[in-house]
Amino acid sequence: MSTVNIPAFPLTDEQKQIIELCHDFAEKEIRPRGREVDEADTVTPVDIFRKAAQVGIADFMIPTEYGGGGMTDVFTQCLVQEELCWGDPGIGNLVCSNGFFSDPLMVLGTEEQKRKWLPPTTGPDAIMTSLATTEPGSGSDAASIITTATKVDGGYTINGQKAWISNAGAAEQYVVFAKTDKTKRSAGVTAFMFKKDTPGVSFGEPMKKMGQRAIVCREVFFDDMFVPDEDRLGEEGQGFYGLMGTFDISRVVLGAAAVGAARAAYEYALNYARERKQFGVPIIEHQAVAFRLAEMATRIESARLLVHHAARVIDSGQRATGLAAMCKLQASETAMFVTHAAVQTLGGWGYSREFPVEQWMRDVKLEEIEEGTSDIMKLVISRNLD
Repeated sequence: MSTVNIPAFPLTDEQKQIIELCHDFAEKEIRPRGREVDEADTVTPVDIFRKAAQVGIADFMIPTEYGGGGMTDVFTQCLVQEELCWGDPGIGNLVCSNGFFSDPLMVLGTEEQKRKWLPPTTGPDAIMTSLATTEPGSGSDAASIITTATKVDGGYTINGQKAWISNAGAAEQYVVFAKTDKTKRSAGVTAFMFKKDTPGVSFGEPMKKMGQRAIVCREVFFDDMFVPDEDRLGEEGQGFYGLMGTFDISRVVLGAAAVGAARAAYEYALNYARERKQFGVPIIEHQAVAFRLAEMATRIESARLLVHHAARVIDSGQRATGLAAMCKLQASETAMFVTHAAVQTLGGWGYSREFPVEQWMRDVKLEEIEEGTSDIMKLVISRNLD
């Protein structure tokens, strides 16, 4: 059974249309390809990204003045992300990955930089993009990166290594964070733009992952890569500020992605429980199964309401660092619980790759890790208690 989620909040006609469009795309283009992409392991499904670009999904979050769809509010982004990740978590996140590239550009970029770097990410021929932050020895502690950007005549030379970079190699445009002052932590981090064919940049082999295999990750190596002054984002030392400024948005949107995946697993388990018979009755009539499904449904609704509330707070112009962390923590752990419960409900068939719930359980584990682990989210929340 395919259902479209209708939020409790009032929606504009435009929001209703984008939900319908995304659900239809998820049902017809994403869900049927989920297992194939998972089995392919390290192959980016570029064709699905192209189809999404052709119908306006890949650039909906980019302002119209730069060629995008203009739906820049966080609440609409959450509506879209939930529907796409209902289809498949990895593919859903891939389709909207240009939003993660555009966020720091919108925060730190000049008007000239926006008009240079954003239009190629829009329209039916939109290119793929990437954000390079994580390093082999620097994950949640982004201020500890050791990739360097050394000032030279006319620009900077970048040296170092990044790891776990989504879309690396497939993307045409990148934002990279590097230290312009090695004596400082966060105040020494600066952001830069560069293109894939820039001399001095190279890419490692695809990294084999547990799930979300639609988004292929690689290491990125910098060997005296030159970046001109005009491609520095913001002033020196503003990179960490720009990165943290985007986390409030991205963590809420990732919360919506987790809700979408949880919803998919819940719906699949519910339908299975209504059809599967044991001891002469559908298993949903057994209290243990019924109570498990009840808890799944309750957790999903709670996580979704928190995500939508946080999105509305951000859209109103208020600071939401702690609330955004709550979203990601609650939604990601909800998705992990629900997908695990779905596997349990299907029993032996849940453990089989003939059914999608085992894949979704592997996929959503990433949501508890990326852009800050659950432990880091608790730390952020504790530091923002009122």
